[in-house]
Amino acid sequence: MRTNLKYLLSLALSASGLMCFAQANISPAKKQTKTIAITGATVHVGNGTVIENGTILFSNGKIVSVTAGGQVPQGDVVRINASGKHIYPGMIAATTNLGLAETESIKATLDYQEIGDYNSHIRSIVAYNTDSKVPATLRSNGILMAQPTPQGGTVSGSSSVVQLDAWNWEDAAIKTDDAMHMTWPVTPRFRGGFGGFGRPAVSPEMLNERTQAAISQLTSFFAEAKAYSEMGKPEVINTRFEAMKKVFSGAEKLFIAAESQKDIVASVNFAKKFGITPVITSGDEAYLIIDFLKDNNISVVVKQPHALPNNNDDDVNMPYKNAAILANAGLNVVLSIDGYWQQRNLPFMAGTVTAWGLDKEKALSTITLNAAKVMGVDKTTGSIEAGKDATLFISAGDALDMRTNKVEQAFIQGRDINLDNLHKQLDKKFSDKYTADKK
Repeated sequence: MRTNLKYLLSLALSASGLMCFAQANISPAKKQTKTIAITGATVHVGNGTVIENGTILFSNGKIVSVTAGGQVPQGDVVRINASGKHIYPGMIAATTNLGLAETESIKATLDYQEIGDYNSHIRSIVAYNTDSKVPATLRSNGILMAQPTPQGGTVSGSSSVVQLDAWNWEDAAIKTDDAMHMTWPVTPRFRGGFGGFGRPAVSPEMLNERTQAAISQLTSFFAEAKAYSEMGKPEVINTRFEAMKKVFSGAEKLFIAAESQKDIVASVNFAKKFGITPVITSGDEAYLIIDFLKDNNISVVVKQPHALPNNNDDDVNMPYKNAAILANAGLNVVLSIDGYWQQRNLPFMAGTVTAWGLDKEKALSTITLNAAKVMGVDKTTGSIEAGKDATLFISAGDALDMRTNKVEQAFIQGRDINLDNLHKQLDKKFSDKYTADKK
């Protein structure tokens, strides 16, 4: 019995050792100590501007200057020759559960959704896992920042903006509690129709009554939270209402997930009653109410273009066109991808949008400066401009094209980060295996 126990223990230790060996253990980069000058590249600023033969100078994590063919100062300056290459601002993954989920089949690694409908007190930043193996795969494609976002319920909680090379969430945070997220109550749609496939368990009238009741409950929650925020010092602290204070003061944005034109209009008008200008996420039918959105200064976070339309009679290519239609009409548009693993394809989704009517530099803005604007961090990041964080990367080719996106070097707040990841290590391992000389 004792021998068997030792044997089993040795097997367990061996297995854990193999698992550790298979992990990509990459330490965050050290703080920038020397001034860095990158010369000769095509600089895609992120605001629509392109600078040929550009020179970027940054020191202490901040961009000092961005010029065409500029002079590099003398002294102890690290010079990087990027002739024939492209420089982009770090891309931003919006409304993602990155860092809040690791293995979909293991519940203990999923930390993006709480029980209940009203969770305004939930803060995703404190659950953000900087030891996740996923962010390293994003950095290799130029995604250097993200907005970890809680999900579920009607009011899900607050997201934060993070950079993807940190020891802990405190180091990662660029802006904590940038936006409160909620989902507009909708009546379920059944494609088979009442009496056919997908038949609802209750009548359409009853479903509509439930939806109206949910909207009334949401209105009551906001009314009570607003009244609470106007109190001086309440005798009893209500954590859910306390978390809403920054939403009413304007210090925190309100992101509302709504898809149909009717729901988008209803959700915007709802927010306006409380003095809030919301950001609409999903927005599948936003293209049908462009004038309404422009009149109300609404930004839209659209879903990935590689999808099918929600309605049977929609143009099958509408998901590909949606971002271009909205952006070309003058709206501030952000491109996003559901989940966390697919975030590495964010630049290629922006590339797809360019094939369906949007200028390439405007498409870049949907995952850089536009995203920074809706998150309230555009003063410090989102584009390659003097005074902003030196968060950028060098690509051998067009970063929005999967055939030419080859990130050779990346900097986060001036720090030269490690671009290795578990995928690269496994690729090398098995490439070595099958190219080794057979003996």
